[in-house]
Amino acid sequence: MTGTNEAPPFADIINGTLELAIPIAHKMGLKAVEVRRGFAATTVPAEGNGNHFGVMYSGVLFTVAEILGGAIAVASFDNSRFYPLVKDMQIAFKRPAKTEVRAEASLDDAEIERIAEQAAANGKSDFVLNATITDTDGTIVATTRGLYQLRAHSKQGM
Repeated sequence: MTGTNEAPPFADIINGTLELAIPIAHKMGLKAVEVRRGFAATTVPAEGNGNHFGVMYSGVLFTVAEILGGAIAVASFDNSRFYPLVKDMQIAFKRPAKTEVRAEASLDDAEIERIAEQAAANGKSDFVLNATITDTDGTIVATTRGLYQLRAHSKQGM
C-alpha cells in the first residue's frame, strides 16, 4: 500500500478474517490468493493436511472451496449492509490430491447485480457458486456446487 487511506487488498482482508473467525482454516494453511469483484481463488498446502492413505484429507478440499463464497461476497457486495452464509455444499472428488491445491470460483456482473438487488429488496438472496479445485499440475481433483445466501444485516432497535 502506498497511501494511508487505501483499503487493504481483499485477499488480505480474507486472510486476516480466517485467522480470527475460522481458526481451523487458518491452521490448515488456507490462504486467499486472489480476491476481486466476482472472483476468488484460495490455496492450501498438502503438508499437514494428509489423511490415512497419503493424499489430502477430504475435509480440507471441502474447506478450500467453501471459503470462496465468503471471499467473493466480501469483494462484490456492500459489507456494511450484507453478509454471506453457506446453505448447502456438494463436492465431487475426481482424483486424489497429493500437492498443494487451488480452488477458484466466479460470478458474472449480471448475477452480482441480481443478488444485490434481491437482497436489498427482500433481505436475502440465494446464489450458486461452482468451484474447481486443481493440484499444482492443473489436474482437477474436485468440484463443488455451493448454495450461498447473501443476507441483510438486521436493523437493531427498529
